[in-house]
Amino acid sequence: MKIDQKRIEKLIKKRGVAFISSIDENGFPNTKAMLPPRHSEGLKTFYFSTNTSSARVQQYRKNQKACIYFCRKGIIHYWGVMLKGKMEVLEDDESKKLLWRLGDRIYYPKGVTDPDYCVLKFTASEGRFYSDLQTESFFV
Repeated sequence: MKIDQKRIEKLIKKRGVAFISSIDENGFPNTKAMLPPRHSEGLKTFYFSTNTSSARVQQYRKNQKACIYFCRKGIIHYWGVMLKGKMEVLEDDESKKLLWRLGDRIYYPKGVTDPDYCVLKFTASEGRFYSDLQTESFFV
């Protein structure tokens, strides 16, 4: 199977959920379903909005190793892509404004400057794609 990174990008953009993984204080992986990234740059960089007070944010502050996963199950075909890299916690105004949406005030009543609002920036280094009973690793 030849990896078509542009095709994978298109598949990811259609997903309604993303799975993100972090490492806890005991060295175990923790996975959580999230809303899809609000902004991305190819397969290299993905931006998620979340609560600063979340367990995941605390884990990424201690250990930036991360994984994100997207998948689709069709009637016959199933595909999945796992990306490994690092996750940064961003709290600067520019990053927060980049992802802010009007409806976010429901979750962050103080608006874009709410101290419980932050951005997770994932930077991929490598990935693994599964489709039609075949898998292939690739570098981003």
